[in-house]
Amino acid sequence: MREINVQDVTEVVKQMCIDANYHLSNDMKMAISNAEQEEESPLGRQIFSQLKENLQIAEEDMIPICQDTGMAVFFFKVGQDVHFTGGSLADAINEGVRQGYTEGYLRKSVVKDPLIRTNTGDNTPAVVHYDIVPGDKVEITCAPKGFGSENMSRVFMLKPADGEEGVKNAILQAVKDAGPNACPPMVVGVGIGGTFEKCAEMAKEALTRETGTHSPIQYVKDMEEELLEKINATGIGPAGLGGRITALAVNINTYPTHIAGLPVAVNICCHVNRHVKRIL
Repeated sequence: MREINVQDVTEVVKQMCIDANYHLSNDMKMAISNAEQEEESPLGRQIFSQLKENLQIAEEDMIPICQDTGMAVFFFKVGQDVHFTGGSLADAINEGVRQGYTEGYLRKSVVKDPLIRTNTGDNTPAVVHYDIVPGDKVEITCAPKGFGSENMSRVFMLKPADGEEGVKNAILQAVKDAGPNACPPMVVGVGIGGTFEKCAEMAKEALTRETGTHSPIQYVKDMEEELLEKINATGIGPAGLGGRITALAVNINTYPTHIAGLPVAVNICCHVNRHVKRIL
C-alpha cells in the first residue's frame, strides 16, 4: 500500500490549474498550426494567425489564454493500492483549485447555487470524476471548461434502430446548431453508449485525448475521420466567419449499453481545449 498525503494533491492541482490556463498543450498548438496551413480562406488564415499570437502573448506575459478560465474539471484515475492520508481528498482538490485560481489571478466563474447565483469567490467546487484502477499511481487530468462551448453541448437518447447513421446525424446537427457560438475551430468530444450520464462523461473525457490520435476501434476511428471531414465541409470556419477548418478533431469514446438504448453525447470545446496531465 502506497501512502500519498493530500497536501501533495493540493499542490499539484494548484499548479495544474495555472498551467492549463496559461499554456495550451503542445498537441493543440500543433493542431492549430497545421490547420492554419490547410485553411483556404484568407480571413480564416488571419484568424489562425491571431490565435497563435494570443497563445504566444499568454505564455510570455503569464496571463490566461482566454478570459473564461472555466469551471475546473478533473479526471482522477486512482490506483487501488493508494491510501490518501492527511484529510479529505475532495477537500484537498478544492483547496488546490482555490489556491490556483486565486494565486494565478484566474477568473472566478462558479456560483454556489444554480438559481440564486452567488459567486463562490474562488472557483470552487471543482467537478471531479473518479476511476479506481490497478496499481499504486494517481493519474490526474485537469481540463478547465469554458461555458461558451459547454452551452452548445447536447445529449441525444437515440433508438437502436437509428444506428450509425443516426449517431453521425446527431453529432453533425449538434455542431451545426453550435455554429459560431462554440468559438471554432473546435474540438468535438463524443460519447456513445452507456447511460444518460455515462455518455456525457465519456464525451467530456474525449476532449482530453491528445489531438491527432484516434480510437483503437477501427469503425470508431473511421467515424472520427468521416465526421471531421463532414464538419469541415459545413463552411462555418474559424470564428464562424467561413472557411475550410471548423473543427480540429473529433474524438469518440464508446461503452456497452442497454438493448433498448443508444445514448449519444456531444461535448464541444473551443480552440482553447485545455488539458494537463500529471502522475503522482
